[in-house]
Amino acid sequence: MDQSANITEKKFRKLSLMVRAEGFWYCVTDTLNGKVTEVKRVQFDKVNPAKVHDQYWKAFVDHTDLTRDYDEVVVIHDNALNTFVPHALFDEDFLGSYLQYNTKVFETDYFAFDDLTPYDMNNVYVPFVDINNFLIDHFGPFTYKNANSVLVQKLLERSKNNDDRQMFAHVAGSHFEIVVIQNQKLILFNSFEYSTPEDFLYYLLFTAEQLDLNPEHFRLTLLGDVTAESDVYKIAYDYVRNVSVLDAATDGLSTEESRRHFILTA
Repeated sequence: MDQSANITEKKFRKLSLMVRAEGFWYCVTDTLNGKVTEVKRVQFDKVNPAKVHDQYWKAFVDHTDLTRDYDEVVVIHDNALNTFVPHALFDEDFLGSYLQYNTKVFETDYFAFDDLTPYDMNNVYVPFVDINNFLIDHFGPFTYKNANSVLVQKLLERSKNNDDRQMFAHVAGSHFEIVVIQNQKLILFNSFEYSTPEDFLYYLLFTAEQLDLNPEHFRLTLLGDVTAESDVYKIAYDYVRNVSVLDAATDGLSTEESRRHFILTA
């Protein structure tokens, strides 16, 4: 009786939101067939951290997809206030101490972590607490995680049985992440702000040099908001022999959209 009632109540819809203070992306997935039915971006005209609740409230009024019922809601916090910590060095009582060397943290900050158990590490990060509070009021309980947890885990899954070191660059607006992986082991993760293709190239080649990766030999794969026509792809192609864009596939999206929304559609 209870199981039948639960099945009857199911909506077979999942909502994923990738949130920032200045706006968010959202994705609706039909869970019966795994097909993405809607992807939209909501960008705020003015970024006012003090009024983030009001900005999100208005966005939810304007977009009816966000007021429907869902079986599952996943919120992805899109920021680089994070660091990966091996399980052997991890202590949940000292989360802030792991971040103090690569980002500015305060005693009043709230810290969270994502457990990437198959890969023997956690990702410690600072979530957007104000946004979480608004979404809890709207949806009730939901799952949330850091965007870089999703990025790294999905790339690690793709690297199984590949003993070559692979470099991935995930491009998103004015920043990008470099992930270096070898057979499901994370060698390096870092996030960079950039404004020109030359900046992008500098960080790529500097990282390669630090890891003794020869541009004539290592494989570089670009993903995120990038195509073979992008300036960052073209400049990388001039200096790295083996460069390509990720061949991603998500039902309901084109190859380019699947690559752009690699994190959102997790």
